[in-house]
Parts: sequence; structure tokens; C-alpha cells
Amino acid sequence: MSDVINLRRERKRRKSAEDAKAADANRRLHGRTKGQKLAESLEKRRLRTALDGQKLSSEPSCGPAGDQSENP
Repeated sequence: MSDVINLRRERKRRKSAEDAKAADANRRLHGRTKGQKLAESLEKRRLRTALDGQKLSSEPSCGPAGDQSENP
């Protein structure tokens, strides 16, 4: 048989654990120095520009089907 528990205390214990987890996430998200935030934003911008530079354009500029100047 299982132990008898006080539901109010168990509810408070679970809420406390959830609040602690949320507080830890907020500390990680908002508890950074200005330099850390700046470094992260620069890294995100660098990655975004690198990704944008790798995108293929939607209009074919040249290629086997688009380049007809090579046909004699």
C-alpha cells in the first residue's frame, strides 16, 4: 500500500519546482552582461548573413537551359 500524502503540500512542492525551473530559465536568458548580449547578437547576424549568402536565387541567370549564346 502506498503512503498517505497531503495533497496541498504536494501541490505546493510541485509548483515550487516549476517556479524554480522557470526562474532558472529566466536567469539564463536575461542574466547576461551587455558584452555577452552584444556578442550573441553579432554571432546571430553573422550566421544570418552567411545563410543568406548561400541561398539560391529564384530566377535562373545562367545554366544549361538559360544560356543560349553557346549554340553555334
